[in-house]
Amino acid sequence: MPELPEVEALSGFLAERLTGREVARVYPVSVQVLKTYDPPLTGLEGRTVTGVGRHGKFLDIVADDGTHLVVHLARAGWLRWKDKLPDEPPRPGKGPLALRLRLAEPRGAGFDLTEAGTHKRLAVYCVRDPAEVPGIARLGPDPLDQAFTLDVFAGLLAGERRQIKGVLRDQSVIAGIGNAYSDEVLHAARMSPFKIAASLDEGEVSALYEALRETLRDAVRRSRGLVAGELKAEKKSGLRVHGRTGQPCPVCGDTVREVSYHDSSLQYCPTCQTGGRPLADRRLSRLLK
Repeated sequence: MPELPEVEALSGFLAERLTGREVARVYPVSVQVLKTYDPPLTGLEGRTVTGVGRHGKFLDIVADDGTHLVVHLARAGWLRWKDKLPDEPPRPGKGPLALRLRLAEPRGAGFDLTEAGTHKRLAVYCVRDPAEVPGIARLGPDPLDQAFTLDVFAGLLAGERRQIKGVLRDQSVIAGIGNAYSDEVLHAARMSPFKIAASLDEGEVSALYEALRETLRDAVRRSRGLVAGELKAEKKSGLRVHGRTGQPCPVCGDTVREVSYHDSSLQYCPTCQTGGRPLADRRLSRLLK
């Protein structure tokens, strides 16, 4: 799933190619991808893009009349930029294409939104205010915002009786962090993903805050300036534990281990994060001690 760093890079990529240019056509190829009906997508046609932004994992393309085309790529969605799209309109079908946006100039340029797999969760909203999108309305603070201070972070964790892994992934607590970067942040902080958030002492909160900010900033730095098609590979190459089950930890050399859930998994290093103790598979609902 694209997370904050990749969506931030996509936002910059699109801003360079869309800002100041007129939208010629928008084709909602998949009926289920569009989550709103007023204003209509056709209202974007003939409008000029004035900017592209980000809200957590949501992309926000802004038109000159104040309309926002908001996109959430979900787990298997992606944006594919093309300098020359086919001239003929796309046909609805069972393929991965969900939506196509074509610019007036340069003629034929634009992007496709695609989604692999059978579980279709990619979502597109055409709204007058991003706050009309339920997922944006409930977002917590952005961890790269200057206002996201250590005190703010500590306040978010205070009283949280959930495991820290789940808290970091909760978009209503902190915007933009998903499964991959929560694993990376916790590895950098040398912290167990099962640790209860409210149990962290002052030093642990500070270490986690610094790990969170630096991990995301580093990922953004590595992604900035890349074309859309290179972002997935860059993300994967920069991960130290997530998705690397069975491989050596780049810090200590121990074997990266995994905890599986019904629809996802987490990765961690026992030596770096759990005092050498392996965590039980959560399907067993217990922790080895």
